[in-house]
Amino acid sequence: MKLLIVGGVAGGASAATRARRLSEDAEIILIERGPDVSFANCGLPYYVGGEIAERNKLLVTTPNQLRTRFKLDVRTQSSVESIDRATKKIRIKDLTSGREYDESYDKLILAPGAAPLRPSLPGIDLPGIFTLRNLQDVDRIKDRVDRGVQQVALVGAGFIGLELVENFVKRGVATTVIELSDQVLPPFDKEMTTPLAQELAAKGVTLMLGESAEAFEQTSTGLTVRLKSGRTVSAQLVILGIGVRPENTLATNAGLEIGGRGGVRVDKQMRTSDPDIYAVGDVIEVNDSVTGSPTQVPLAGPANRQGRIAADNVFGRTAQYRGTQGTAILGLFDQTAAMTGASEKLLKKATQPYRKIYVHPAHHAGYYPGAKAMTLKLLFDPKTGRLLGAQAVGAAGVDKRIDVLAVAIQAGMTVFDLEEMELCYSPQYGSAKDPVNMAGFVAAGLLRGDHPQLDIESVLTTPVEQRPFLIDVRTAQEFSSGAIPGAINIPVDELRGRLNELPRDRQIAVYCQVGQRGYLATRILLQHGYSAANIGGGYKTFKLFDLSAH
Repeated sequence: MKLLIVGGVAGGASAATRARRLSEDAEIILIERGPDVSFANCGLPYYVGGEIAERNKLLVTTPNQLRTRFKLDVRTQSSVESIDRATKKIRIKDLTSGREYDESYDKLILAPGAAPLRPSLPGIDLPGIFTLRNLQDVDRIKDRVDRGVQQVALVGAGFIGLELVENFVKRGVATTVIELSDQVLPPFDKEMTTPLAQELAAKGVTLMLGESAEAFEQTSTGLTVRLKSGRTVSAQLVILGIGVRPENTLATNAGLEIGGRGGVRVDKQMRTSDPDIYAVGDVIEVNDSVTGSPTQVPLAGPANRQGRIAADNVFGRTAQYRGTQGTAILGLFDQTAAMTGASEKLLKKATQPYRKIYVHPAHHAGYYPGAKAMTLKLLFDPKTGRLLGAQAVGAAGVDKRIDVLAVAIQAGMTVFDLEEMELCYSPQYGSAKDPVNMAGFVAAGLLRGDHPQLDIESVLTTPVEQRPFLIDVRTAQEFSSGAIPGAINIPVDELRGRLNELPRDRQIAVYCQVGQRGYLATRILLQHGYSAANIGGGYKTFKLFDLSAH
């Protein structure tokens, strides 16, 4: 068996080492365009900020290590120029010498990854405008910062962009973020990013949402970014983080089937439309494991698994990729945001029915010092309760809950299963009713009809005169510090004695701070014959949607 692998990093390097573990006899050649065959992409922003102090820590493995330990033929600084499927050969160009030559294959795995988008805008190629993909990029960016950059502009507020923001701020660089969307971190639902926007503002970051760069100009002090609105941003360093595109040129020119968004189409065994050619990582189109729709999800974890699966199938094992559910996490100063499965905006786009709930628990027992609040959003099927997606944001404990829910989604579990989950409990780690359990209690109760629920958006988008009769069941002191417009205050402990103040010919919507007292109030009203519903997630959720409430 002669196996050629095009591209290293997560997918290609995983495929190569897995292949060697499966076969000592195979000839395995790993071809990489750059000088580094396997490095930690996700660590690059933290090298800029100094959190990772030594550059060599970013090297997962070196070409020599792969040659010695795995007996791989590793060829760096080598570009694969073309694939001849008829003769089963590829054309390779040695980027150091310029020499070109052919190499035959029995099986071929493509792992060229994805390249940062660099739109054709005036001035886009001026010095000081960078993307971040590899170690050479991070060297150039860090060199600029080390030499005393005062202002940096980031175009795009995705994962890499926000990670860079934190590290620029830590280096004392004035930072502006320009984002086309009306929110940071576009894969998330907008309301779940409100705490992140607040965190950025608290750290002195200038956040310009709903804006896009139109042109870049050189000035005596650096660069000017001209925006579509007519505004300008001054900087000595500009980072483009507006997304990536699959490196599909090789596959396209070879006539392999390409999906609608540019990703190479593969089956569950990672085979392309040519049975002797496999593809893995950011270059491929994958199936969303929740909606079943084709999508592009550039994440290291899936790329590693795809590399292993491709190697398994090359050597006759039967392995299948389950699809990608997009589990991802971001640390931003004192906040963490994580998600798994489908977002609400994705479910709407797919016209897939869903219900949602919000809970706002502490990350461990409230009586134990240091408890931090989080917001957890759960999306689920309105008939079966099957989990569809989850998002969380908070100062601590977010990663643990989203990891649990990621496994639950992959296992096809329901909100009723979450009620019964037995999770670790000690006061410094969690609560007897873990946030995952709490989300299950609320969602399962909603589906059982124990507490009808209104989503806060439906209340806010309904004309005032048509809204339900709105009751805030918090204390008078809480009510006085801020309330949903139009609400009257009847604390839950007074509700039974003041039922005569409520209309029987009108729906009543109740809310508290996070939902628990609202739930109790809803149960009281329903059993006294009123038409009542709880506003999901309470006033705290309202504040996520309505920035004027802060």
